[in-house]
Amino acid sequence: MEKAQSHKIGMISIVVALVAIGAGTAYYFYFLNKRPKGCLDPEKFKEFKLVKRTQLSHNVANFKFALPTPSSVLGLPIGQHLSCRGKDCVGEVVTKAYTPTTLDSDLGYFELVIKMYPQGSMSHHFREMREGDYLAVKGPKGRFKYQPNQVRAFGMLAGGTGITPMFQVARAITENLSDRTNIHLVYANVTYEDILLKDELDNLASKFPNRFSVYYVLNQPPEEWDGGIGFVSKEMIQTYCPAPAPDIQILRCGPPLMNKAMAVHLDALGYTPKMQFQF
Repeated sequence: MEKAQSHKIGMISIVVALVAIGAGTAYYFYFLNKRPKGCLDPEKFKEFKLVKRTQLSHNVANFKFALPTPSSVLGLPIGQHLSCRGKDCVGEVVTKAYTPTTLDSDLGYFELVIKMYPQGSMSHHFREMREGDYLAVKGPKGRFKYQPNQVRAFGMLAGGTGITPMFQVARAITENLSDRTNIHLVYANVTYEDILLKDELDNLASKFPNRFSVYYVLNQPPEEWDGGIGFVSKEMIQTYCPAPAPDIQILRCGPPLMNKAMAVHLDALGYTPKMQFQF
């Protein structure tokens, strides 16, 4: 009798467990299918309306573009970029890759921080853009594929507008409570006024002091300056980035000459090709 009752209880437990697993699986797939589909198309350009333009300096502006609905997501994997299409000063069609500073947790819109160079072909297009205009975008593009906790720490070497993919990755990491990756950013510019997203970077350093640090380097610093001076050196990388190890990676993004110099420094310091990634 006791054996039969024990067997019955065991069978009931198994059934309950199977029902729970089935319900959990159904719950997972229901919400997976309910997640909004990304708005990007990797094969063809789609147009998005500029709803707000905020001038950040004489040649830098933040461009906010609306997605089709308030709950739409762009659908851009962390660390990847968009191909933007426009016209240069003589009306020729040009394209250039940009990384948004927003994530898919920012519903209904995406933002680009653009530095508009005097001779830049795509810079001309953004310089002429006004609220209500449309930007043609295609994507996602890029080789970088990020998974939470894939490394113990990132070292980031950024120059100028190369900060945008770094900022996107840093935001994604710090906003994910289960991601314990540490970030060590070295960010180089010519002058103090050239530093993009400084308030946002300083805010990350303040909110996550044990997980995010930033060291600024200026080629032409102001009189009172406690950051780095000149160009990013091997010594700066040794001091402010994680040492070579199988569970770290150094990301770099900047002007071609800087990228080339950083690759030489990293090789000399013992970082293997697997420990390096260039956006």
